[in-house]
Amino acid sequence: MYDITIVGCGIIGASLAYQLSQYDLQVLVLEKENDIAMGTTKANSAIVHAGYDPEPGTLISRLNVRGAEMMEDLCRKLDVRYKRIGSLVLAFDEKDRKHLEKLYDNGIKNGVPGIRILSGEEAREMEPHLSQQVCAALYAPSAGIIDPWGLCIAEAETAVRNGVTLKLRNGVTGLEQREDSVVVHTESGDYETRYLVNCAGGWGHEICALTGETEWEAMPSRGEYYLLDKSSGSLVNHVIFQCPTAAGKGVLVTQTVHGNLLVGPNAVPVKSPYNRETSLDGLDAVAAASRKSVDGIDLRQSIRTFAGVRAVTSESDFIIRPARACPRMLHVAGIKSPGLSAAPAIAEYAAGILADMGVTLNQKANWDGTRTQIRFKELSQQEKAKLIAKDARYGRVICRCETITEGEIVAAIHSPIPPCSIDGIKRRAGAGMGRCQGGFCGPRVLDILARELATNPLDILQDGDGTTLLIGETKGGTKA
Repeated sequence: MYDITIVGCGIIGASLAYQLSQYDLQVLVLEKENDIAMGTTKANSAIVHAGYDPEPGTLISRLNVRGAEMMEDLCRKLDVRYKRIGSLVLAFDEKDRKHLEKLYDNGIKNGVPGIRILSGEEAREMEPHLSQQVCAALYAPSAGIIDPWGLCIAEAETAVRNGVTLKLRNGVTGLEQREDSVVVHTESGDYETRYLVNCAGGWGHEICALTGETEWEAMPSRGEYYLLDKSSGSLVNHVIFQCPTAAGKGVLVTQTVHGNLLVGPNAVPVKSPYNRETSLDGLDAVAAASRKSVDGIDLRQSIRTFAGVRAVTSESDFIIRPARACPRMLHVAGIKSPGLSAAPAIAEYAAGILADMGVTLNQKANWDGTRTQIRFKELSQQEKAKLIAKDARYGRVICRCETITEGEIVAAIHSPIPPCSIDGIKRRAGAGMGRCQGGFCGPRVLDILARELATNPLDILQDGDGTTLLIGETKGGTKA
């Protein structure tokens, strides 16, 4: 029997697993996909929000500010890319200016450090490519950018290394309440646990419904993005927002920690978290909105478009509370934006609730909450030579766009949570992240995966289950 079972291994489930891994507990994480970070965690704005947007007194406001405070140190410990670059919320008219004052007041009440309102001229001194129509801006120096799937993977790997059990391809199909436990039925087996935590993201309402009671309505919202080449990455130096609306924080323009420029998202209600397609109308709307903020965005430099789905619900706040119909279940649901920013604080808060529910949190004596990762292109020439002398695979560049070596790819394959797909390698090592988006390195990554996993190349996936790339062999023996 497990002490705690977490359903879902996106950023929230992984953060909680990492938090709980420091205690003497038997923790199980169930994930329905073939890898972690497969939902909103891999398709979002990758922003650490400062915390001026949420209404004061809400869980969102409290956990956003706390999470932003925790993020830099957490990323340092786990060797995850993070940059505190600050953000600007733009005003284009008097109505927007008044909204900035409201956001400023929110920020002061929420404890956001260093925020101030700038004139249009002051904002353009900081960001020369801002539109001349900008008349004011709210500056928040504590905002940052991050590698969201990198943080999720780092936390989950570290949790596994500290004794947490992860089961992939284990979608939950039913719950059976007993006097002192819950039996969790999945597609791949049954697991008994003393406490259950619902971190299923966009599918959290479905896990809730398995208790026999519907506590909230799912209202998923799709956001579409452009990712531009690194040649556009220096166009802005801060995260550039427009004034938020009821639909969300609006279209932003920002650097990414990988050096690209990210533009988006819009907000389109959808029926399912699986509705992640992009649309011509949606991308056109994103393009028009972004050019209102920043002059000179060249969308011809786009190397990829994508969409993510927010876990919006009928409740305005985060849903972090024990289930009404299942006293041994804790809901950590409705974690919409700024969920990524709040993730470490959400985990800390949820662990406290679990303690109130009866979980004993005894600190492990030998817990190691750190992790390091080799990034070959960031090493000095001396360090590179030393590494290649030790392992020649680090001397073979597989991804030319990002200078990712075979050694890094092999290390990712043999990590605590081995990937089974080309995109799994992309999220861990970065191969395929560059200008050609895997056009050159994809076939070599496939070969390396098949070799290292002792798997038929025909079975190697692009990403999720069912995304095989090869369908057979030609008469000459060539894969097709």
